[in-house]
Amino acid sequence: MNESIVRTLSGIVYIALLLAATLYSPISFIILFGIFMLIAITEFCRLAKLNAVMPLVSGAILLFSSAVNIDKLWISMLYCAFAIIVDCSLLYALFRKASELPKNNFLKGMQLLGYVILPFLLIIKLPLFEGSFDIYSPNLIIGIFILMWVNDTFAYIVGKTMGRHKLFERISPKKTVEGFVGGLIFALVAAYVLSLYFENLTTVQWMAVATILVIFGTLGDLVESKLKRNAGVKDSGNIMPGHGGILDRLDSIIFAIPFLFLYYLIIHYYVS
Repeated sequence: MNESIVRTLSGIVYIALLLAATLYSPISFIILFGIFMLIAITEFCRLAKLNAVMPLVSGAILLFSSAVNIDKLWISMLYCAFAIIVDCSLLYALFRKASELPKNNFLKGMQLLGYVILPFLLIIKLPLFEGSFDIYSPNLIIGIFILMWVNDTFAYIVGKTMGRHKLFERISPKKTVEGFVGGLIFALVAAYVLSLYFENLTTVQWMAVATILVIFGTLGDLVESKLKRNAGVKDSGNIMPGHGGILDRLDSIIFAIPFLFLYYLIIHYYVS
């Protein structure tokens, strides 16, 4: 079968599964992203040359603990703080031309925790921010994915047609400044449209979410590209034909989500 057809069909199945699980119930949402998290752990361990058994067990325990203690906001705040620290360390390594992965297995484990496991738990927590399964906001997480899909699509289109200046050629030769700006502009337009239908955030807040997503999502994509380059692989996995692995699909979201969660904390407690 033609590769583009396989890629399209795989993408449709992925989007349909994500939307269906998110809209159906908080339990199906948690199950789906819990599975995504466990697959991402396996992929990261492969890239980092780590034994995946203990990370998988630890991830499953943290997932169960977070689901049981969904009302404990302070736990999510700790997750957010640690994930941001790890993200900043990855950015530091990215810009100083160093490897993102240390040689020490304990430090690799800490990066796995902050870069993969905790962001997935924060994704699960975000539409359940009020700490109750009865107050579930699927529109919030769906809006975030729509914004990222719009950014990815138009960054590719604008970059392909108008791109002249490389954004970060050392790591991702195909990304351009024009593509980044085009993706941001269309994401802001999409944020405005979302605000007309998804009223859990104001127009300005949705546009701020789009800006955070595009900036940190792009950085997250660069970080994962370097992780794969260091490991000598094209994709983090092959679970999605034509798209690679879960980390390949969600690298932007998991990198941006701690910063989004922090923003949501600020507007929830200091603005609303």
